[in-house]
Amino acid sequence: MYQNFNKIYRAAIYVRLSKEDGDLSSSAKMESNSISNQKALILDFLKDKKDIEVVSVRVDDGYSGSNFERPAFQAMLEDIRRGIVDCVVVKDLSRFGREYIDSGKYIERLFPALGVRFIAINDNYDSLQGKNQADEIIIPFKNLINDAYCRDISIKIRSNLEIKRKKGECVTPFVAFGYQKVKADKHKLEIDPVAGSVVQDIFKMKLQGMSQDAIANRLNELGVLSPFEYKISSGSHYETGFRQKEQALWSSVTVRRILENEVYIGNLVQGKRTTPNHKVKQSYVKPEDDWIRIEKNHEPLVSERDFEIVQRLLGMDTRTSPDQKQVYLLSGIAVCADCGAPMTRKVSTVAGKKYAYYLCSTNKETKRCSSHRIPEKDLENVVLVMLKQHIHNIMHLKRVLEFIGTVPFQEINVKKLQDRLEKKKMETERCKELRMMLYSDMKEGIVSKEDYVELHAAYGKRLRNAEESIRAIQKEMDNMLEKADASNTWLDYFVKYQDIEVLTRTVIVELIREIRVHDKKNIEIIFDFNDCYQALLTQLPAMGVEVAADPDNNLQVKIKEVV
Repeated sequence: MYQNFNKIYRAAIYVRLSKEDGDLSSSAKMESNSISNQKALILDFLKDKKDIEVVSVRVDDGYSGSNFERPAFQAMLEDIRRGIVDCVVVKDLSRFGREYIDSGKYIERLFPALGVRFIAINDNYDSLQGKNQADEIIIPFKNLINDAYCRDISIKIRSNLEIKRKKGECVTPFVAFGYQKVKADKHKLEIDPVAGSVVQDIFKMKLQGMSQDAIANRLNELGVLSPFEYKISSGSHYETGFRQKEQALWSSVTVRRILENEVYIGNLVQGKRTTPNHKVKQSYVKPEDDWIRIEKNHEPLVSERDFEIVQRLLGMDTRTSPDQKQVYLLSGIAVCADCGAPMTRKVSTVAGKKYAYYLCSTNKETKRCSSHRIPEKDLENVVLVMLKQHIHNIMHLKRVLEFIGTVPFQEINVKKLQDRLEKKKMETERCKELRMMLYSDMKEGIVSKEDYVELHAAYGKRLRNAEESIRAIQKEMDNMLEKADASNTWLDYFVKYQDIEVLTRTVIVELIREIRVHDKKNIEIIFDFNDCYQALLTQLPAMGVEVAADPDNNLQVKIKEVV
């Protein structure tokens, strides 16, 4: 190969260090491959090379070698294309890159085509010296080893992160707005007092009937920093592609994301996104079943009850009128009893007076259903009366439960489990007896050895199944007794509004699932926890409590006997 010994090469020193390539696994390697040490080694190598002049030093600190989309590397390529650089010097092939195909493409095709000299010091490779037969084998082989090493490290990192997620450790660099990492343990979350109070206010405003857009506008009016701006003000290097203005403001999208995030009830959900492998950086969302969800992982900011109500509200098709900040009291709750469509509030002006009423939205749009028209005030008054009556009934039931105690209610189901438990215990004793008798029968020649082996295995299987059933029954009994105290906590959700005199949006969404309007005189209300209410009424007779309703639907209770 012809060499021009008088040529002066304009060299770019290229150094790279990745946080994820495994070189930081020991202090010795970290020192060996640090940016400063790579530079020092290369400069020491070049100090007596009269034919090489250093024109630039390109540094990619914290970039993986699994691909070549690195800013300093791309800048070096641009210098090569512009003729500023015609020599590249690296510490070794692994610092250049760990991707087998692309590394070979640059070293064996692109650089030679552009007349670029390539030097890998520790691998004793200099393209100016020409390739010998060993280089033809060793260089591609080393690139392949580097590629395999990168793949192995990627697998180990993924596996390690998966283990941490399953242990409930937070492995994301940035946490949800409202939380911060514990200083003593960066994998644990704690409430951020400032941001946490903002999150709680957002949930309160939603329960009060405000839309996501109205909440966002209110926060912007108050000068509350958006999650992005708050992270920046806290010294974080957080970046997002959603920022459109110089200062990122609150938006309805941001508010909705907070309202839908179950991190605020103490659940940590991770592993939602992944990439096909270490070479492909384009991520995709994994199926929800593959997400790692750890419940009650940290202190919640909102109650599960409030979170569940908010999710229900987000599923409703409710809108605010242009001059309102909150939805109307019954928006999304009142529906047509015939077609199930939401009732629409409409205002008519007659003789200078405005009258508000509800009518079936299907009738308003297509006339395919009757109007079910009812004045707004009439409907609200009926709802208030029926709600107060239902609360009165629940308070009556609560007093009954407090009088007779909760233990008898537990005993109904516990006694059934106790009976099953006794039967299973008797079955285990019987199996043990039969196995002992079987041994005696074999000794006396009543059964053959082959029959003994077969029957002994059968009795052993029955015994193991019975013992497994005993453990399951005992666990079920323990769970039942643990939950017994909290089984009727739903009563308190109604009792706290015992003095209600005026309807509010918060009361309605907390206590009412649906209001079905048949006509002006026929309104059906589905209260929240209606299944629990009906189940309690069904249980009472078994406890010696007679329950009946008078013409006004007020419960009449008579205690005959406490079992």
